[in-house]
Amino acid sequence: MKIKYDLLDTCGRARLGKLHTNYGSYDTPMFMPVGTQATVKTLSPEELKECNSGVILSNTYHLWLRPGEDIVDKAGGLHKFMNYDGPILTDSGGFQVFSLAHNKKKDIVEEGVHFKSHLDGRKLFLTPELSIQIQNKLDSDIAMSFDECIPFPVDYEYAKASTERTLRWAKRGKAVHSNPNQSLFGIVQGSSYADLREYSAKETVKMDFDGYSIGGTSVGEDKETMYKMVDDAIKFLPEDKPRYLMGVGDPIDIIEGVIRGVDMFDCVLPTRLARHGNAFTRNGKINIKNLKFKEDFTPIEDGCDCYACKHYTKAYIRHLITADETFGARLLSIHNIRFLIRLVEELRVAIKDKTLLEYREEFLKNYLGDKYESNK
Repeated sequence: MKIKYDLLDTCGRARLGKLHTNYGSYDTPMFMPVGTQATVKTLSPEELKECNSGVILSNTYHLWLRPGEDIVDKAGGLHKFMNYDGPILTDSGGFQVFSLAHNKKKDIVEEGVHFKSHLDGRKLFLTPELSIQIQNKLDSDIAMSFDECIPFPVDYEYAKASTERTLRWAKRGKAVHSNPNQSLFGIVQGSSYADLREYSAKETVKMDFDGYSIGGTSVGEDKETMYKMVDDAIKFLPEDKPRYLMGVGDPIDIIEGVIRGVDMFDCVLPTRLARHGNAFTRNGKINIKNLKFKEDFTPIEDGCDCYACKHYTKAYIRHLITADETFGARLLSIHNIRFLIRLVEELRVAIKDKTLLEYREEFLKNYLGDKYESNK
């Protein structure tokens, strides 16, 4: 079936909702862990479930290169292939392709994008049609339209031409989308230009997608610009369909996104930070490799209900990380993913209780510490 979204309550522009999928119904706002190559790095599906994850992501570009969409199709689709019985969203591969395109003006053409494989350097060409066809075979619950993630900063003419091409690509991709059990999301672009964001949102909505994403943020712009990009797009998106802010996983950005009406977030940040020894806490990020944790026999964060915090200490996890033991990265990944999922759980309560702005204030006070007053 196609996904459905029910809007249950609001607090200002923030939305409390329910996303109905082929694999159950899930509350929004939600954070979606990223499993680029059909696995969330170092975590098993069972551990993800214990973190209370719902939708997770996989990446079209990476799975196209290996093992190939035909292998996944023969396995019975992505869910069976990776043994995950929750909903899966596949991104279009566009972000990776554009980061690999050597000369954007030359390699990004109307038909698609020329680029080289990051694995063996062979020449590849990805089109909107091929991206959708690959995702149809992967059999994810939500597929994404093929778009260009516009770099920042960029001049108006480039942004306008790219935004218009993304709209044409969205139409072409939608025309070949053929998996009846898979929903398709459109992506709003426009860079930092308010008129382009409005134009992109309105034209994308006209195509009647199952949900809508705000793309091209968190690509090097300052926070104020990023939040304005969201503001400039979201007001033109329909109330009865989910809204997804792509590639955003910083706790403060998630809170700001929720306040602006975003329902879904994803990011590789929790597992990437973990592999470098960093952990989210209510009092800001910590680096577990710091010498002060060598004899700290308390959990990563007091009050955290994750597996890592219930069973292990900072001293032990520090030992694992400094000894380059994979288990350390696993424990920090579990904690970081649970931290962000717990954050959205609390945001849902704050929306229901109409205390969202107070929640933000309290969170920032703790998370930023001494920086809080200077940032006010």
